[in-house]
Amino acid sequence: MKVILNVDVKHLGEEGDVKNVATGYARNYLLPRALAVPFTPETEALFESKKAEIEARKEIKRQNARSLKEKLEGSSFEIVMPAGNNGKLYGAVTTQVIADALAKQGFDIEKKRIELAGIAIKTVGNYHATIKLYESQTAEITISVKAQEAAEDKADSKKAEKKEEKKAEKAETEENA
Repeated sequence: MKVILNVDVKHLGEEGDVKNVATGYARNYLLPRALAVPFTPETEALFESKKAEIEARKEIKRQNARSLKEKLEGSSFEIVMPAGNNGKLYGAVTTQVIADALAKQGFDIEKKRIELAGIAIKTVGNYHATIKLYESQTAEITISVKAQEAAEDKADSKKAEKKEEKKAEKAETEENA
């Protein structure tokens, strides 16, 4: 069945595209959700009149993707995670963690648009990730994964501080006595 897409449909096409799809897919999914309309001479004429408007929206999306690509590739991203002495992370840096780090720096990117070389990052170091933008545009970003100061080190330093404070208090009381 031939349809004309009303909106961008992932893995199918963009607004205004004429696609040949399975009848059941069109009847049960695309048409009830108003994602597409049946291909008829009337709907074809309607979309021909909207062609300039649709192309203008696509060009705006392309420009936004280009500017986002420039901003992303010019930025560095640091993720601090708890890790052992050997550099192995206690957790893992996933696409969700990267998306959260990007959101903290003002980039609104869905986790499904981020691609890592493996499933997740499990050791400290520098890594590359690819972010899919609009159409075939992608941005390469560098992620620096660093180890968080271990909880044991923090506890040891706090104990040492308390001992120093007690010694200082003892010295004061002995001087005053």
